[in-house]
Amino acid sequence: MLRTLKDLFDSLSPRPAPSPADEEHQLQLACAVLLMEVMRAEPDLREDEHQAVMAALRRKFTLSPDEVERLVELADEKARTANDFFGFTSTLNDRFGQEQKVRIVEYMWQVAYADGAIDENENHLISKVAGLLHVTHGEYIAAKLHARQAAGLGAP
Repeated sequence: MLRTLKDLFDSLSPRPAPSPADEEHQLQLACAVLLMEVMRAEPDLREDEHQAVMAALRRKFTLSPDEVERLVELADEKARTANDFFGFTSTLNDRFGQEQKVRIVEYMWQVAYADGAIDENENHLISKVAGLLHVTHGEYIAAKLHARQAAGLGAP
């Protein structure tokens, strides 16, 4: 009970504003978690999807290979303990414009297409995240088609 009261008081006390570096790290982590969730949507983890996550993070952020690897490790830990996507999508909604949010949805599709097929769990997950990011249905479909073409799968 004392711990609960302490947690309540701690949550009410003012916190210092996060530094720009902390904010950037949170943004990177939010993106990485969403990409990892697509990879984890299928029961068997595949190396081609893992590589797609790494490639998307390298394209989106200027990080060294070691930094990307560490980010993916942290994202995997966060993804395993997260109860929902709201915390991650709200970070992106606060910091990204519409075009950047659509790009994240496209990256999610690229991860899903990395193994050459879309699983229904991947489809549902990306649709849910796109809604939380306020990506329109037209933008969602365009992102899916771009990712499909980038994967060399042509038109549906």
